[in-house]
Amino acid sequence: MDIIPVIDLRQGLVVHARRGERERYQPVNSSLSASSKIDDVVEGLLGLYPFKKIYIADLDAITGQGDHGGQIRQLRQHYPYLEIWLDGGFNTISALTSWELSGVQCVIGSERLQRLAQYHALAGAVRNPVLSLDFSGDRLIGPAGLLQCSADWPREIICMTLDRVGSASGPDLDKLKHLKARHPAGRWYAAGGVRGMDDLAELSEAGLSGALIASALHDGSMDRRRLEAFLG
Repeated sequence: MDIIPVIDLRQGLVVHARRGERERYQPVNSSLSASSKIDDVVEGLLGLYPFKKIYIADLDAITGQGDHGGQIRQLRQHYPYLEIWLDGGFNTISALTSWELSGVQCVIGSERLQRLAQYHALAGAVRNPVLSLDFSGDRLIGPAGLLQCSADWPREIICMTLDRVGSASGPDLDKLKHLKARHPAGRWYAAGGVRGMDDLAELSEAGLSGALIASALHDGSMDRRRLEAFLG
């Protein structure tokens, strides 16, 4: 099972995401890092455990207020072995292909899609896209038809429950199980609400391939000993 640390970038800093209320996000206060700069936070995360992947949400790009392309490219150069999953608010083919050429795994977030045809065009433009199904409660943010075309979903899919992000309320297991049953061949990743090792064990038992986690890493709920014991 993959544990993928999450980096939420806003106005040049790593922020603590809470329930999708982006205007209220504040710079992260982490036990792992002396500052909320992306270099310090990533160094702290990799000092905690040698993670193979990280997920970056460029919130400025997602909300149309600029981007952190320079910082992300520097990070890519500094950690060439680290697989970066990037949600850069992609809604054009040119943006996707540019990042793919730089070796970044592109995440297509449903919240930035206006039409189902847009999803098909984007997903067909890159080799191995990751789809993020973004939910507010039980409502998909994005084209409603996206939930009806599970045969066209890629191999790797995130279930992003925004109102559980940073909430310590636990993952939405019912939704995850329901979606996984619709696309059992996919590799599913939970995002939002994961509190600690017990939640990870439940997700693993449900057949999930991984989880995107931020708060539980920064607050010490998942320390190195627990991570090593779980990941073997």
